[in-house]
Parts: sequence; structure tokens; C-alpha cells
Amino acid sequence: MTRDWSALPSVNSLWEATAVPARDFPLLSGEQQADVVIVGAGYTGLSAAYHIARSGLSPVVLEANRPGWGASGRNGGVITAKFRLSFREIDAVHGRAMARRMYEIAHESTDMVEELVSEFGITSANLTRTGQVKAAHNETTLKAAIDEANWMTRELGSAEVRILDKNGVWEETGSDSFVGGVLNPGSGGIHPLNYLRGLADGVARRGVPVFQESPVVKLRRETDGIIAETPRGTVRAKQAIIATNSYSDLTGATAHLQRTLIPFRSAMVATERLPGNLAGKLMPTGRTYTETKRMMRWFRMVDNRVIFGGRGAFGKQDSQAAFDALRKAMVGIFPELADVPLEYKWSGLVAMTLDSVPHIGRLDDRTLFSVGYNGAGVAMSSLMGCYLAAFARGETPDVGLLDARRMKAIPFYPLREPAVRMVAGWYQFLDAIGQ
Repeated sequence: MTRDWSALPSVNSLWEATAVPARDFPLLSGEQQADVVIVGAGYTGLSAAYHIARSGLSPVVLEANRPGWGASGRNGGVITAKFRLSFREIDAVHGRAMARRMYEIAHESTDMVEELVSEFGITSANLTRTGQVKAAHNETTLKAAIDEANWMTRELGSAEVRILDKNGVWEETGSDSFVGGVLNPGSGGIHPLNYLRGLADGVARRGVPVFQESPVVKLRRETDGIIAETPRGTVRAKQAIIATNSYSDLTGATAHLQRTLIPFRSAMVATERLPGNLAGKLMPTGRTYTETKRMMRWFRMVDNRVIFGGRGAFGKQDSQAAFDALRKAMVGIFPELADVPLEYKWSGLVAMTLDSVPHIGRLDDRTLFSVGYNGAGVAMSSLMGCYLAAFARGETPDVGLLDARRMKAIPFYPLREPAVRMVAGWYQFLDAIGQ
């Protein structure tokens, strides 16, 4: 049975409503030749296309829907130099050298976003590097955040981290819900869909063929390469890159990667524009913010609107219950927003891995991939495109714990969704009782 690709749901997001007009790309028909065929036109695939083309090889990019339909157009637009696994945890398990390498990779990723925005002149991305505050909701989590910051300074030389007391976090957020926090000045924010559309337009202007509504339904090996088949055409290439992340199950050609990932739905809401006096009071420094609860919430101010997001939505589509929970949490932190209507509500999939880090490398001698950004993918996926280009050239970049050979399949894969619900429910309970 042929899937109706035109029936894929649209995204009612703030980003979609405020983005620059989308460029129309052709649908693949007939046969194309390339050195590398790239499946997926998100940050990973487009960054890979740029870096591959810059090195003298010829890429072709195939997108099942339109560029930005997936996670690259749905995320919160937060730029962070981190992994879900802390550098201290990495040091404890894998040693200091590995912790340092992962620290380097994390900071390379935020620099890569800035480099790509500059390279393609994506002013509409509104990239900022004003920093991020981790706001602690109790003394236990504040102590843990301070201990982590002090360890980073002492062991990795990260002098940029700054400790904030309760008043300092109030000055940052306009909320008295927190007991203190930690400021990381290297982080930032971006309009994620404008960034994506700028990348797509930029690589196309450099001569890279990008095709939309051209899902790869089969990847087939042949004697001297690989063939990517779409409903209307094919691409013959020497190598393939799979850059589909949480949306790998859209077709059977990439669905096998889904067994290494736990899709977790992340939901976001955005208020109407706030009156000037209220907008000036909340988050006046223009940073991004996270809290320390297990079911982490994050928030930022964009165009005088509060954007508030977090994990905990379930199912295949948007969830009103998740949106209601986000609104309740938002008002709990910012009571002034109790009567402010929400104008946008949307969600998307985050790809979690068993070891809490992404993975990149080879599936076989002709197929490369990068997946599993664990909720911190805007910067990391941009960098992974650069590393995929290095792999495609026959190089072996040092990717630390991200090495594909470390990737593990999800045990009891059919039970993943009820397991996620159970763990999330337990975390929500612990958060509710202040643990």
C-alpha cells in the first residue's frame, strides 16, 4: 500500500507562523547520480550536504515531506554545549580524556551553528549567544548544579560557568520559584525553522540538489554503490547518509534505525504577545532557561511571547493533556501569565538513546548515519553533518562516546511506549512531592 505523503499533518507552531517563506524544491523524478545520497533535509542532512559539497564531492538530499517538517522545525530553538549525560558522569565511567573530548565536541557544536549562520547569512535565524540559566527548584538540586559547575571549572577549566543565588535567578527570570541556579554564558537561542530554511536555501544556492516530498522507500545495494528509490525516481550514489533521527520510521528504508531510539514527544506552548511592562519584567536578559526537575521544563522569551516547553506528551499526535500540563507549570512559575491566552501549541519527537548520547558512524561500508540527539540536537546535529562529511571522505574523526559501535538496540522494543509512560509517570510523581 502506498502512503499518502500529502496527508502528513502540518505543524501549528510559532516558528511556522513567523518563518520566512519556504522555498519550493522539486520532487525527484527520473534518475540522479551523486557521490552521496542524503536521506533527510533536517540540520544533520543539510549540514552534511554543505560540508560534502565543500570538499569536492557531489551530494543529493531527499526529504520525505518539506525541509523543516520534522524535529528541525519543531524544537525549542535552544543552543547548548552539553549532552544529556553530564561531563562529570562521563569522567566517572570513561575517564578524564573522554570527558575532555566530549566537552570539546559539545563546544564545537555551538560554534558550528554560528559558523553556518554566518556562512549563509541567515539573519532571520536571530541567533543569540546570551547564555542559559539552569534554575534549581530546591536546595538539593541547587547543590548538585553547583557541585557540577565547580567540578567543570576545576577539572575541565570551564571558567565561564557562574553561580546565581535566589535573587540572581529572580533578576534573570522575574520568578521567585527558584532557590538559585547556574549560568552558562556559551549557550543561546535561535529561530529554528528560519535556521533550517536558511540552510536549505543556502546549500541549494551552492548547487546541491534538494528534493522535497521524495521519501526514500528503499535503499538497495548494487555492485559499486547504493540506490535510493523514491516513488517517482532514484538516486545512484557511492554512499548513503541516513539523517532521519526520530522520524526514521516514516519509511521501511530507515525504520531499522528506530530500534536504537526511544521516541519521546516534546510539547511546547507560546503565549500571545505580552504587554510591554510584563514582557520587560519576565526574562529581561533574553537568555534561555531550564529547571532542574526530572521532567525538565524549559522556557524563553521570543518577540514578547513566553515559550514554555517540556517532556511528557505521549502518543503519535499533539496532546491537549500535555498542553494543559505545560500551561499549569508555566503559571506556577509565572503567576502573572494566568490570564494570558496561549496562541500556539505544538509538539515533536525527541530521539532518546540508552546511553543518553547521540551516535554517528557507519552501518556498513556504504551507509552512514547520525541519530539520537536526546533533546539537545540543534547544535549537535549541525556539527554531526560536518563529521558525516569526514566519514564520507574516508576519514575517521574522533567522535568519542558518539562512535556508532557503542550504540545499543532497545531491549524489548515493542514495550518501549508503555515503559516510557511508566518512567515518566514515576518522574512526575517525584517532582510533585519535591524529590
